[in-house]
Amino acid sequence: MRQEQSPLAKLPHAAPSQALSFEQTQRLELIGALQTTLVLEQLLELFSGELQKWVPHDGFYYCNRQHGLEVQIGRRALHRCHYSLTLEGQALGELTLQRRKRFSEAELKTLESLLCCLVYPLRNALLYYQALKLCHTDPLTGVYNRTALAGAFEREWKLAQRQNTPLSLLILDIDYFKKINDTYGHPIGDEVLRRVAHNLKQTVRTSDMVFRYGGEEFVILLSNTALKGARMLAERLRVAVANMEMSDIAPGLHLTASLGVAALSHPQETPEQLLKRADEALYHAKRQGRDRVATI
Repeated sequence: MRQEQSPLAKLPHAAPSQALSFEQTQRLELIGALQTTLVLEQLLELFSGELQKWVPHDGFYYCNRQHGLEVQIGRRALHRCHYSLTLEGQALGELTLQRRKRFSEAELKTLESLLCCLVYPLRNALLYYQALKLCHTDPLTGVYNRTALAGAFEREWKLAQRQNTPLSLLILDIDYFKKINDTYGHPIGDEVLRRVAHNLKQTVRTSDMVFRYGGEEFVILLSNTALKGARMLAERLRVAVANMEMSDIAPGLHLTASLGVAALSHPQETPEQLLKRADEALYHAKRQGRDRVATI
């Protein structure tokens, strides 16, 4: 059931008959604390904090590869115990505790009992995460949607204001997309959008956020990035789109894209004003002949 410094230890779902090494009232307090939030990061921080009372640890690491989630609390250490969390046959992710000295048998037994208190709140938090993701993800391309952009833009703008850091924005438009739909059909047009979105995600930094703004337009939000860096990235994206191979879905199809770039010009500039300037730069690129980057 458990292994220390091992590849993987499977943990079955909650077992009420398992012997407890702490008072029932304390267990109920833990369950109550875990039911106060549906936000995954907050839930795991609560659990790690409560767990310190019974099983002190230096590092707490959670990973769910299915949803691309990672939460790291504390720091890495030599000794570790690793669990695969499941509930009624559903995989909930993997949890690793780390510290500088070995875990005792009594501590591991206590930990396994406490993990039984975590699995139901964890499942609920994952369901909540999935629901939020569906609300903020474009179903065709898999990138963030326009609703997600509003929240992320406001958050990044406030952060730039507070920390006095740069913030830039790119708007990318696939050139002559209507002609692609008219010539090859909407299913091919949809595949073009999916491939371009994937290409953008592969080209930008992990800290950059890609949104489908509407139709064939994508917005890339670049935190802590000044105009020069934003323009360099925009040029890489333009080249990446132009180099996409599309002959497998439509012989003779070649894509190009136009991009508008803008960066916060002064502390009083609003997100709406920044977006408007990027949009004006995009139309400037189109008027100049498309397949180019423009700034205003």
